Formats: sequence, structure tokens, C-alpha cells
Amino acid sequence: MSANLENHLFNLKFTAKTLNRQAKKALKDEEVEKRKLKKAIKDGNSEGARIYAANAIRKKNEHINMLRLSSRIDALSSRIQTAVTMRKVSQGMTGVVKQMEKAMKVMNLEQLSMVMDRFEGQFEDLDVQTHAMEGAISQTTAMSTPQEEVDLLMQQVADEHGLELDSALQAVPALKKKEDEVVKDELSERLARLRNA
Repeated sequence: MSANLENHLFNLKFTAKTLNRQAKKALKDEEVEKRKLKKAIKDGNSEGARIYAANAIRKKNEHINMLRLSSRIDALSSRIQTAVTMRKVSQGMTGVVKQMEKAMKVMNLEQLSMVMDRFEGQFEDLDVQTHAMEGAISQTTAMSTPQEEVDLLMQQVADEHGLELDSALQAVPALKKKEDEVVKDELSERLARLRNA
């Protein structure tokens, strides 16, 4: 069953990447249609301009829809990854509990101590994997609205209307990056402790 889930997980990730590629292609096609629109306007071809404008809008909507679908599939694959991980941890914990029962019957304190250490190790592994999955899920939601595009659009709108962006609005991405670095450092330290244990 676990191998079947892992196969589905691989297929979902592959589909998400394919959708991202298609979204990029739709974005390029939108730019091509905009260039054709600009040329048609310059040439005074109003009928052609309408067609190119409609095509550009359709390609833009296609781009957004592909990104949304890719984001949903990526979030689903993260959930499946969590399920696979939880199943492995659950199996490990079941084995540890059986060992604990044997140790309790014999009351061998050394064996009990070793089993408890393994049990704690399983929980630390689970904690690290949970944090990694939470990071992956937060990245999938961030992927649906790329920060660079948001910043660029905000700057374009501000420039078009003669406005200045608040320094607080411009500092948000920097704060997010610092938070991400702190979380990554904590996870790296935990992983190093697990490897050394």
C-alpha cells in the first residue's frame, strides 16, 4: 500500500511540474498576443486588435488557472507525503511498543532504556518531518502568488498613479526571508542532532 501511495505521490508531483510548464507557456503566448495587439493598433487594424486582445486575455486566464491547479495538486501531494511519513512512523512506534512490552515483562532496565531512546528518536524524527512538511505546504501557497510578481505589480501601479510605496510594504518580503532562514537553521540543527545520535 505504501509503494502505491508513493507512486501516486510521484505522479502528482510530475503533473504539478507539467502544469507549471504549461502555465509558463501560456504566459509567453500572452506576451506574443500583446505584441501582435500593439502592432495591430499601430497599423489601425481594429478587428485584428480585438482578436489579439481576446487571445491575450484568454492566455492570461489559462496561465492563472494552470498555476492554481498546480498549487492544489502540490498541496495534495504534500498531504500524501505526510500520510506516507505518518504510516512509517506509526509502524516504527508499533515495533517500539512491542519491544517495550517484552522489556517490561523481563524488567531488564538496560533494554527498557534502549527502547525508550529509540522511541524518543522516533518522535524527534516525526517532529523534523512535520516541520519540513509545514514548510513545503507554506511554499506551495507562496508559489500560487510569486512574491516578485506581487512586488513588481505593486511598483507598477504605484508608478502609474504617481504614488510611493510605504517602506513597511517593501520590508515584508525581507522579514519573511529572515523567518524562513531561522526555521531552516532550527531544522538543520535538529537533523544534525538526529544524525549524531
